[in-house]
Amino acid sequence: MARVHELLARVRDGDGEALNLLVPLVFDELEELARAQRRRWHGNVSVHTASLLNEAYLRLAGQESPQWRDRAHFMAVAATAMRQILIDHARRRGAKKRGGDHTKVTFEEIEEVIGATTTQLEVRDEILLILDECLTRLARSYPRQAQIVECRFFAGMTIPETAEAIGVSPATVKRGWSMAQAWLYREMQSSGA
Repeated sequence: MARVHELLARVRDGDGEALNLLVPLVFDELEELARAQRRRWHGNVSVHTASLLNEAYLRLAGQESPQWRDRAHFMAVAATAMRQILIDHARRRGAKKRGGDHTKVTFEEIEEVIGATTTQLEVRDEILLILDECLTRLARSYPRQAQIVECRFFAGMTIPETAEAIGVSPATVKRGWSMAQAWLYREMQSSGA
């Protein structure tokens, strides 16, 4: 753990090699995170766990002056990178079928997505694209709640882990999670899903 914190400090100080030393130390966690992301995108055979890890690494390595505070914050950033990669893939697949054959998303599926806290959830691309659009709007008005959703839903973090990652108390995370779920529920309903 001390080595991880040391390497994160070196990354913050601009040491480009520190990330290469950090990744092997947290690789198992990153791999589990990638697997969890893939389970949410059931049926997407175009993105394998290894390629998701590689693309996420490239995005993390490509950040200019990253300011990862600690392990939890680094994992939250990695989860966001993975989410963005999968959203990009879903958009590309959706662009191929534009003009027809869009699948309707049921109210129950939206409810399941918003209330989800397990890493075993299987979700269709359409729902996550809608969720991503709503999450982007949430971030404009309520950035902390958007961070909480990213940590809880996309990274599969617990309330204490989320609190550590974003630097707030667990009680603040609980309140923010409840507020974000209600806000996203309302927004996803009004998005025509």
